[in-house]
Amino acid sequence: MPSRHTVSVHPDLLLTLSEAGAGRPVLILHGGGGPATVAGLAEHISRAAHTITPVHPGWDGTHRPPWFTGIDDLALSYLHYLHDRGLRDVLVIGSSLGGWIAAEMAVRDTAHLMSGLVLIDAVGVHIDNEPIRDFFTLDARGVAEYAWHDSARYYLDPADLPAEQLAIRQANMNTMRILAGDPYMHDPKLLRRLGRVQLPTLLLWGESDRIVTPAYGAAYANAFGDARLEVIPKAGHLPQIEQPEATFAMIDAYYPGWAGMGCAD
Repeated sequence: MPSRHTVSVHPDLLLTLSEAGAGRPVLILHGGGGPATVAGLAEHISRAAHTITPVHPGWDGTHRPPWFTGIDDLALSYLHYLHDRGLRDVLVIGSSLGGWIAAEMAVRDTAHLMSGLVLIDAVGVHIDNEPIRDFFTLDARGVAEYAWHDSARYYLDPADLPAEQLAIRQANMNTMRILAGDPYMHDPKLLRRLGRVQLPTLLLWGESDRIVTPAYGAAYANAFGDARLEVIPKAGHLPQIEQPEATFAMIDAYYPGWAGMGCAD
């Protein structure tokens, strides 16, 4: 079972982390949907590596200081954490917003703590003629239509959610709006900076993603110095949930040197 604890990065900033497994450190960064969206991914990878899965400050009731207002704050805080722990050879995996954080970490990693990237349907860059769907304008039905391949299966009617869960979702959305709402879901400077990133980088994309399309993903991949794009059939914005076996297999195959990777679920 993962152990959950908090660590201080700044006097007024605590990170809430879950850790499991042993071996190469793997930092797993969730998207706007919260840590539950990467829980299965973390469980799989913890069989062969040491997974560290934070809750971004402001999500799921965690504290976000008033000065903590951008994705750069998240990226730098996680780099500070890796440095403080003395962690190196770190693979960083990010889903959606978490992928953006991972990319921002990579362009700032002057200490070379990171040794690989996996971005899963990441946002974070501006691509001409491939706009990022404005998530904040979508109702629950719209989210299901644009984010999932099988929208009927994953649609959740807010009226069916407990009040406490609905309040958490709304608070998470408010935090995401503060951190990533202006400019919307991207850093205008990031795309140009990615060419300096020479880490082996795997981009995984759901073929049915209509939040950020596979064409967006292809342009994202082309901006890196060493990247490959793999498109996952019958999956939308969260292929680790819709098509977990295919997603895990692609990650395992990209890092074949890990002892134990590729084990059957």
